[in-house]
Amino acid sequence: MMKLLFAFFASSCFILLSVANNIDVKNTQIWGPALRSEARLPVRYFYVQAYDKKNKIIKNDLGDDAFKFTLGSPSGARVRAWVTLLNRHNGSYIGRFRMYDYSGDITISVTHKGNHVAQSPYTIKDVYGDECDCPLNNRKQWMKALECPSSYKQIEEDFKNRETIDLTTLKEKVLARYGKHHSLCHYVVKDNEVYRECHGSITDFKMFMDTPMLNLARKVKLPDVEFFINLGDWPLVKSPDDPLPIVSWCGSDNTYDIILPTYDITNSVLEMLGRVSLDIFSVQSNTGPKWKNKIEKGFFRGRDSRRERLNLAGMSQENPELLDAKITNYFFFRKEEEKYGKVKSISFFDFFQYKYQINVDGTVAAYRFPYLMAGDALVMKQDSEYYEHFYREMKPDVHYIPLKRDLSDVTEKIKWAKKNDQKAQEIQRAGTDLARRILTPAQILCYHVAFFEQYSRRQNQPVTVLSSMEKLDQPNKNCNCRKKKRKSNKTKDEL
Repeated sequence: MMKLLFAFFASSCFILLSVANNIDVKNTQIWGPALRSEARLPVRYFYVQAYDKKNKIIKNDLGDDAFKFTLGSPSGARVRAWVTLLNRHNGSYIGRFRMYDYSGDITISVTHKGNHVAQSPYTIKDVYGDECDCPLNNRKQWMKALECPSSYKQIEEDFKNRETIDLTTLKEKVLARYGKHHSLCHYVVKDNEVYRECHGSITDFKMFMDTPMLNLARKVKLPDVEFFINLGDWPLVKSPDDPLPIVSWCGSDNTYDIILPTYDITNSVLEMLGRVSLDIFSVQSNTGPKWKNKIEKGFFRGRDSRRERLNLAGMSQENPELLDAKITNYFFFRKEEEKYGKVKSISFFDFFQYKYQINVDGTVAAYRFPYLMAGDALVMKQDSEYYEHFYREMKPDVHYIPLKRDLSDVTEKIKWAKKNDQKAQEIQRAGTDLARRILTPAQILCYHVAFFEQYSRRQNQPVTVLSSMEKLDQPNKNCNCRKKKRKSNKTKDEL
């Protein structure tokens, strides 16, 4: 037995080594926002895709050590940064870095066996640490560098019946209608400074809006805006006749709030390579076995925040050969713990040992959905009245498998997927590819700025800072912000 195992591992290593030896450093491609100075992000990142000597794409796992990524300075100055290169196990990699207390030029080097890859080393001008307050004045340049799309389906929908936002009556109407029973924060951005006043008894979640507002204002000059954000889970605006422009992190079919990316995925962008371990990139490097080796069962773990989750656990008890669904914590249905059982939580990355992921709402939309979609399992999503900012980009039976709201067709859909493995994998790949394109850190921050621009255009008067508002201060960092001089031979649009 030991000889067989040794032979297996030896042959696997030989295959990895053979494929790695076919890498052509000139044909291999490197691209991404980290290579553009104006693409200012909390964590800069780029992609590496291996090609062979015949200029054919390599799709095999090349191992963690096929490429080496280092960061430096052309002047030899010390660059303090956290640098990682994530293996996506398909011949491609994500290089990313978070810089601390640094402002100046950097060099990005990617090598294979000591040889520079593609156009490496890359010299990037005027790069700043995340806490440097050095915003790019030209917002168009920033959005172009991040390759922000020209429009978003959800933003178009949210502003469809909001041609004018009346700032003269905004505060009065919002507080009269929602101020007694809900917690909200009133924000103003004026001359790229952020001000805020909160209303309600529970306002701790203001940090989830304070942080992205300040971070974005350090990266790019924001338009002047004045808006209210709902700090609760449930969307608020129920009147289609007078839809107040309240911002929420989750929408529903029966409400008319303006939707931003959830605080969860936004925080994962801002705290990447910091205080979070789960983000849209870390998932891509921890997708478990290949498709053919995954366990052919539906999988779910989560707390008891919705009756359907308990029903799913019950179905799992009745159909253990098809479904592994269990509850990890009880809060809403504590009396039913004995009936449905309780298990310990496991790492999110271990979810991808299973081929089919069941996505069920929590109190509102399940905020794990983006991360499930970015993995390499087939997502089966419960029909829901709730939605996040990107749901309009995804189509059932194209990017995921839809489930009835009561989940009564779960076992039927799992049986279908097992019987139609090739089609199931096609849907998985389409969903994974889309999620990895539209849920990147750049796209999450692009969406915020696109929202600010659309909102600002509709305001009927200049914004004013109320005397009752608190100014939010940027970190006191001694950064040497450089301002580029415009060249006279370029037009305004080019600058």
